[in-house]
Amino acid sequence: MKYGETAFDVLYLLFAIISGVVILVRAKDRAGRLMGSAALILGCGDAFHLVPRVLKLFIDADFTAALGIGKLITSVTMTVFYVLLYYVMLEYYRGTESRGVTAAVWALAALRIVLCAFPQNGWLENSSGVTWGVIRNVPFVALGAVVCFLYFGKRNEDRLFRPVWIYILLSFAFYVPVAVGAGSVPTLGMLMLPKTVCYVLLIVVFLRSVLKRGCGETDCPEK
Repeated sequence: MKYGETAFDVLYLLFAIISGVVILVRAKDRAGRLMGSAALILGCGDAFHLVPRVLKLFIDADFTAALGIGKLITSVTMTVFYVLLYYVMLEYYRGTESRGVTAAVWALAALRIVLCAFPQNGWLENSSGVTWGVIRNVPFVALGAVVCFLYFGKRNEDRLFRPVWIYILLSFAFYVPVAVGAGSVPTLGMLMLPKTVCYVLLIVVFLRSVLKRGCGETDCPEK
């Protein structure tokens, strides 16, 4: 079991980080650079949690603080990831930015990060309770819902990005039970595997956009 989990985690991190670098190198406009930044932040942020998790499987040492701090860093970088997804949508579809929506996105992201900073989260002890698991994730889920709804509204405008809203929706469907109940029911942590697959599929969309169609050219996006 531990070898399978290790292989999955390592391959995911390598894929996300390498893909982020490739996308940034090949990007021809701001949309592509945002996609590359999102993939890179996703991979690097998750590494702070997944690397200690993998090491714990093979090394007899206390990784409690490392795992907790890793979760904190991942919580922040995941929030940044969804803010970047919002701006990817704006740039990719060349839509008109709504100040109200932008303000809501930033407010929810800021609230999420502030709530993550509270000591009641118990990051150093890696022992966050259900109450604060819910509190800090309310603005995060709301942020995800806003971004998901925006991509849903654009689903018929572009074939390549059409399933993005589904990947976002499923990622939260898998994430919420873990965030709320994994402390009481550890087996819920297995839901992080399909959640990670959703992120891999998102990165694949970014890669296809930049590598196969050349995002930034006059025919992007493909209608």
